[in-house]
Amino acid sequence: MRRKCRMTNIYKRALKTWGKEPQMLQVIEEMSELIKEILKNVNRKKDNLAEIIEETADVEIMLNQLKCCYDIEKQVEDYKAQKLLKIEKRLDDWERLKGKQTNE
Repeated sequence: MRRKCRMTNIYKRALKTWGKEPQMLQVIEEMSELIKEILKNVNRKKDNLAEIIEETADVEIMLNQLKCCYDIEKQVEDYKAQKLLKIEKRLDDWERLKGKQTNE
C-alpha cells in the first residue's frame, strides 16, 4: 500500500509540474510507441521483447497518471472486473461449443 501511495504522489507531482494537457498528450505518445513495437514484432518478426517491456511500462505509468488526473481509478477497476466476467463467459461458451463439436 505504501508503494501505491508513493506512486500516486509521483503521478500528482508530474501533473502539477507539467500540466494536464501535456501529460495527456504524453499518454498518446507512449501508446503510439508501444503500438510501433508490437507492429515490429508481429509484422517484421523482430525480436524486440525488451522494447515491448519498456514501452508497456511507459504506457502503464501514463495510464495510471491519466486515472489519477481524472480521479477514475475505482471506476476503471469496476469496469475491468465487468469486462473480465464477459470475457470469461465468452471463453466458457467457446470451450463448451468446441467440446460439443469434438464429441460429434
